[in-house]
Amino acid sequence: MRGALDDAGFRLAASRLTAMTNDEAMMRALALAADAAADREVPVGALVLDADGRVIGEGRNARGGMTGGTPSADRPRTRRTADGDDDARPALPDPLAHAEVLAMREAAARLGTWNLADCTLVVTLEPCPMCAGACIQTHVGRIVFGAWDAKLGACGSIWDIPRDPHVGHAPEVHGGVREAECARMLADFFAARR
Repeated sequence: MRGALDDAGFRLAASRLTAMTNDEAMMRALALAADAAADREVPVGALVLDADGRVIGEGRNARGGMTGGTPSADRPRTRRTADGDDDARPALPDPLAHAEVLAMREAAARLGTWNLADCTLVVTLEPCPMCAGACIQTHVGRIVFGAWDAKLGACGSIWDIPRDPHVGHAPEVHGGVREAECARMLADFFAARR
């Protein structure tokens, strides 16, 4: 068993049960991003912290399917069961399986509500428009991110969806936490693909 079950039936690693600072949380998000890169997904990792700084949701990019990435002869794509085992059925691509969305989905399930107003989203890359919109829809209280996204950033660089005066909910936004490490992971990933 990888960790205890919480009240909602999710398996939690022991390290997820303690409070984290933004810096510690970003280190965990970087580890999730590295897992995504290992599955040939864009390396983005995200956490949702509750009001006490405990991890209640985790996600990493997984648009290629439940295990992420593009299948190959040595690594066929499979689904994961709830307990983390491979399922014989092929995984389905999910274009919306961004790290932030998956982390917020898990947090909402754990809390039993869509409202994440007392929570902080920690993510290695500035959220895109879809993910910034998801933050608005879940009423997440704070967004903390690592690298700025000069192409699709929607929390201050290209667009600023959370601070748009037409949006009813405006979370706090803090960018640049462990920015160099987050940016380097992305740069290394894309350099290796060229």
